Amino acid sequence: MAERTNPIYRPKRKQSRSAPVIAKAVEAVAERLQTEDETLIRIPEICESTGVNYGSVYHHFGSREGLIDAAYMHLFERYAREDVDKLLETAQQASTRDDFLRGMREVMRASIANPDRAQRRQIRVRILAAALVRPALQELVAETQDLVTDTLTEMVTIGQTNGWFRNDLDARAVAVMFQVVVIGRVLDDVSGHPVSEEQWGPVVARALTAFVQ
Repeated sequence: MAERTNPIYRPKRKQSRSAPVIAKAVEAVAERLQTEDETLIRIPEICESTGVNYGSVYHHFGSREGLIDAAYMHLFERYAREDVDKLLETAQQASTRDDFLRGMREVMRASIANPDRAQRRQIRVRILAAALVRPALQELVAETQDLVTDTLTEMVTIGQTNGWFRNDLDARAVAVMFQVVVIGRVLDDVSGHPVSEEQWGPVVARALTAFVQ
Protein backbone atom coordinates (compact mmCIF):
# COMPACT_ATOMS: atom_id res chain seq x y z
CA MET A 1 0.00 0.00 0.00
CA ALA A 2 1.31 3.44 -0.89
CA GLU A 3 2.29 5.61 2.02
CA ARG A 4 -0.28 8.26 2.83
CA THR A 5 1.07 11.78 2.76
CA ASN A 6 -0.26 14.81 4.57
CA PRO A 7 -1.90 17.44 2.39
CA ILE A 8 -0.51 20.92 2.79
CA TYR A 9 -3.18 23.07 4.38
CA ARG A 10 -3.24 26.79 3.65
CA PRO A 11 -6.31 28.24 5.40
CA LYS A 12 -6.10 31.64 3.71
CA ARG A 13 -6.29 30.08 0.26
CA LYS A 14 -8.84 27.36 0.82
CA GLN A 15 -12.24 28.35 -0.55
CA SER A 16 -14.41 25.33 0.28
CA ARG A 17 -17.45 25.58 2.53
CA SER A 18 -15.66 23.54 5.17
CA ALA A 19 -12.77 26.00 5.46
CA PRO A 20 -14.22 27.97 8.43
CA VAL A 21 -14.91 24.74 10.31
CA ILE A 22 -11.44 23.37 9.68
CA ALA A 23 -9.90 26.72 10.60
CA LYS A 24 -11.63 26.39 13.97
CA ALA A 25 -9.78 23.12 14.60
CA VAL A 26 -6.48 24.71 13.57
CA GLU A 27 -7.04 27.64 15.90
CA ALA A 28 -7.91 25.32 18.80
CA VAL A 29 -4.72 23.31 18.34
CA ALA A 30 -2.66 26.48 17.90
CA GLU A 31 -4.02 27.82 21.18
CA ARG A 32 -2.97 24.68 23.02
CA LEU A 33 0.47 24.58 21.40
CA GLN A 34 1.24 27.91 23.05
CA THR A 35 0.97 26.41 26.52
CA GLU A 36 1.65 22.68 26.20
CA ASP A 37 3.71 20.11 24.34
CA GLU A 38 2.30 18.73 21.10
CA THR A 39 2.46 15.16 22.44
CA LEU A 40 -0.38 16.02 24.83
CA ILE A 41 -2.78 17.04 22.07
CA ARG A 42 -5.49 14.51 21.21
CA ILE A 43 -7.65 14.87 18.13
CA PRO A 44 -10.83 13.53 19.81
CA GLU A 45 -10.51 16.24 22.47
CA ILE A 46 -10.09 18.91 19.80
CA CYS A 47 -13.13 17.62 17.94
CA GLU A 48 -15.20 17.58 21.12
CA SER A 49 -14.25 21.13 22.09
CA THR A 50 -14.76 22.62 18.62
CA GLY A 51 -17.60 20.52 17.23
CA VAL A 52 -15.48 19.59 14.20
CA ASN A 53 -16.20 16.14 12.81
CA TYR A 54 -13.43 13.61 13.46
CA GLY A 55 -13.57 12.34 9.89
CA SER A 56 -13.29 15.88 8.51
CA VAL A 57 -10.02 16.40 10.37
CA TYR A 58 -8.45 13.34 8.79
CA HIS A 59 -9.94 14.15 5.40
CA HIS A 60 -8.30 17.59 5.37
CA PHE A 61 -5.04 16.87 7.18
CA GLY A 62 -4.40 13.19 6.60
CA SER A 63 -3.23 12.58 10.16
CA ARG A 64 -2.87 14.04 13.62
CA GLU A 65 0.57 15.35 12.62
CA GLY A 66 -0.95 17.10 9.62
CA LEU A 67 -3.30 19.07 11.87
CA ILE A 68 -0.49 19.95 14.25
CA ASP A 69 1.67 21.13 11.34
CA ALA A 70 -1.19 23.36 10.15
CA ALA A 71 -1.51 24.82 13.65
CA TYR A 72 2.23 25.40 13.87
CA MET A 73 2.07 27.18 10.52
CA HIS A 74 -0.81 29.32 11.73
CA LEU A 75 1.27 30.48 14.69
CA PHE A 76 4.44 30.94 12.67
CA GLU A 77 2.72 33.14 10.12
CA ARG A 78 1.05 35.20 12.85
CA TYR A 79 4.24 35.88 14.80
CA ALA A 80 6.72 36.05 11.93
CA ARG A 81 4.71 38.81 10.24
CA GLU A 82 3.94 40.64 13.46
CA ASP A 83 6.34 43.53 12.89
CA VAL A 84 7.52 43.29 9.28
CA ASP A 85 4.53 45.12 7.85
CA LYS A 86 5.08 47.92 10.39
CA LEU A 87 8.71 48.21 9.31
CA LEU A 88 7.77 48.40 5.64
CA GLU A 89 5.09 50.99 6.38
CA THR A 90 7.66 53.04 8.32
CA ALA A 91 9.98 53.05 5.30
CA GLN A 92 7.18 53.93 2.88
CA GLN A 93 5.90 56.83 4.97
CA ALA A 94 9.19 58.32 6.15
CA SER A 95 10.21 61.56 4.48
CA THR A 96 13.57 61.97 6.19
CA ARG A 97 16.38 59.78 7.46
CA ASP A 98 15.52 60.67 11.06
CA ASP A 99 11.87 59.68 10.58
CA PHE A 100 12.98 56.39 9.07
CA LEU A 101 15.40 55.55 11.89
CA ARG A 102 13.03 56.65 14.62
CA GLY A 103 10.28 54.42 13.28
CA MET A 104 12.64 51.47 12.89
CA ARG A 105 13.96 51.83 16.43
CA GLU A 106 10.45 51.88 17.86
CA VAL A 107 9.37 48.73 16.03
CA MET A 108 12.61 46.84 16.66
CA ARG A 109 12.71 47.79 20.31
CA ALA A 110 9.13 46.60 20.82
CA SER A 111 9.95 43.34 19.02
CA ILE A 112 13.21 42.59 20.82
CA ALA A 113 13.23 44.38 24.17
CA ASN A 114 9.61 43.98 25.24
CA PRO A 115 9.47 41.07 27.72
CA ASP A 116 5.91 40.27 26.60
CA ARG A 117 7.34 39.02 23.29
CA ALA A 118 9.44 36.29 24.88
CA GLN A 119 6.81 33.56 24.53
CA ARG A 120 6.23 34.41 20.87
CA ARG A 121 9.94 34.13 20.09
CA GLN A 122 10.12 30.80 21.88
CA ILE A 123 7.17 29.45 19.90
CA ARG A 124 8.81 30.46 16.63
CA VAL A 125 11.99 28.64 17.64
CA ARG A 126 9.94 25.53 18.53
CA ILE A 127 8.30 25.60 15.11
CA LEU A 128 11.62 26.03 13.32
CA ALA A 129 13.08 23.11 15.27
CA ALA A 130 10.09 20.93 14.38
CA ALA A 131 10.35 21.93 10.71
CA LEU A 132 13.92 20.63 10.49
CA VAL A 133 12.66 17.05 10.80
CA ARG A 134 9.19 17.41 9.19
CA PRO A 135 9.34 18.05 5.43
CA ALA A 136 5.67 19.07 5.08
CA LEU A 137 5.99 21.66 7.84
CA GLN A 138 9.32 22.87 6.46
CA GLU A 139 7.69 23.53 3.10
CA LEU A 140 4.99 25.63 4.74
CA VAL A 141 7.45 27.53 6.92
CA ALA A 142 9.74 28.21 3.97
CA GLU A 143 6.93 29.82 2.00
CA THR A 144 6.01 32.21 4.81
CA GLN A 145 9.65 32.86 5.67
CA ASP A 146 10.37 33.89 2.09
CA LEU A 147 7.47 36.35 2.17
CA VAL A 148 8.71 37.85 5.43
CA THR A 149 12.24 38.23 4.08
CA ASP A 150 10.87 39.73 0.84
CA THR A 151 8.96 42.36 2.84
CA LEU A 152 11.98 43.29 4.92
CA THR A 153 14.16 43.37 1.81
CA GLU A 154 11.76 45.89 0.30
CA MET A 155 12.04 47.99 3.47
CA VAL A 156 15.86 47.95 3.30
CA THR A 157 15.81 48.74 -0.42
CA ILE A 158 13.64 51.80 0.20
CA GLY A 159 16.16 52.96 2.78
CA GLN A 160 19.05 52.43 0.37
CA THR A 161 17.26 54.18 -2.50
CA ASN A 162 16.67 57.23 -0.32
CA GLY A 163 20.25 57.26 0.89
CA TRP A 164 19.34 56.35 4.47
CA PHE A 165 20.89 52.88 4.44
CA ARG A 166 24.34 51.81 3.26
CA ASN A 167 24.33 50.66 -0.36
CA ASP A 168 27.42 48.48 -0.09
CA LEU A 169 25.48 45.76 1.74
CA ASP A 170 23.09 43.28 0.14
CA ALA A 171 19.51 44.28 1.02
CA ARG A 172 18.30 40.70 1.48
CA ALA A 173 21.24 39.82 3.72
CA VAL A 174 20.44 42.84 5.91
CA ALA A 175 16.80 41.72 6.03
CA VAL A 176 17.85 38.28 7.26
CA MET A 177 20.16 39.85 9.84
CA PHE A 178 17.26 41.77 11.39
CA GLN A 179 15.37 38.50 11.81
CA VAL A 180 18.40 36.76 13.29
CA VAL A 181 18.59 39.45 15.97
CA VAL A 182 14.92 38.98 16.88
CA ILE A 183 15.04 35.17 16.95
CA GLY A 184 18.43 35.14 18.65
CA ARG A 185 16.96 37.03 21.58
CA VAL A 186 15.50 33.71 22.70
CA LEU A 187 18.97 32.76 23.97
CA ASP A 188 18.61 35.44 26.61
CA ASP A 189 14.95 34.59 27.22
CA VAL A 190 16.03 31.26 28.70
CA SER A 191 18.96 32.73 30.60
CA GLY A 192 18.96 32.70 34.38
CA HIS A 193 19.91 36.38 34.35
CA PRO A 194 18.34 37.98 31.25
CA VAL A 195 19.20 41.57 30.41
CA SER A 196 16.51 44.18 31.03
CA GLU A 197 14.69 46.27 28.45
CA GLU A 198 16.69 49.28 29.66
CA GLN A 199 19.93 47.42 28.94
CA TRP A 200 18.86 45.96 25.61
CA GLY A 201 17.19 49.01 24.04
CA PRO A 202 20.37 51.11 23.59
CA VAL A 203 22.19 48.13 22.11
CA VAL A 204 19.47 47.69 19.48
CA ALA A 205 19.59 51.39 18.66
CA ARG A 206 23.37 51.31 18.29
CA ALA A 207 23.24 48.21 16.09
CA LEU A 208 20.90 49.97 13.67
CA THR A 209 23.35 52.82 13.23
CA ALA A 210 25.85 50.40 11.68
CA PHE A 211 23.63 50.26 8.58
CA VAL A 212 22.99 53.98 8.32
CA GLN A 213 24.67 56.26 5.80
